[in-house]
Amino acid sequence: MEYIGHYDSPLGGITLSSDGEALTGLWFDGQKYFAAALDREHEEKALPIFGETAQWLDCYFSGKKPGFTPKLNPRGTAFRRAVWDVLLTIPYGQTATYGEIGRKLGLSRGAAQAVGGAVGHNPISLIIPCHRVVGADGSLTGYAGGLDKKRRLLEMEQT
Repeated sequence: MEYIGHYDSPLGGITLSSDGEALTGLWFDGQKYFAAALDREHEEKALPIFGETAQWLDCYFSGKKPGFTPKLNPRGTAFRRAVWDVLLTIPYGQTATYGEIGRKLGLSRGAAQAVGGAVGHNPISLIIPCHRVVGADGSLTGYAGGLDKKRRLLEMEQT
C-alpha cells in the first residue's frame, strides 16, 4: 500500500507519497508528471516520514540548508536512479548542467537529452534537487513544477 500526505508551501500545495517507510514522491500539486509514480491505490495517512519531510521543507522554505535528508525510495529505472543520485550531490545554492551530470556518469557527449529526461521525471522534487540543473549556457531550462517555481527556488537558495 502507498500513502499520501500534503504540505502547504509558500509556492503552493505539495503532495507527498510513501511506501510506509520512506518517501517515494514529492510533487507540487498539478506539476508536469504529477504523481506519475504514485500507485493508483493509495490512502491518506499521517506517517513519521511525512513529519520528517515537513521538517525538512520547513527548514528549506525558511531559507536554510536542511542538515538532514529524509529516507528516500524513488522508483525508476537504474539509469534514472543513477541520475537522481548525482542530483543529490549538487550542493545547496549551486547548479550543474545536464552535460556535467552526464560526464559524472561516464556518458557520451550526446547523452544530455537522456539525462534531461531522467531529471524531468524525478519523483521527489526539491529534496532530489532537479531545480538546480540548468542548460549548458546557464539558462533556466525545463522544470516539471514550472520555470517560475524553479527561478524562485534558485533565488531562495542564494539568500
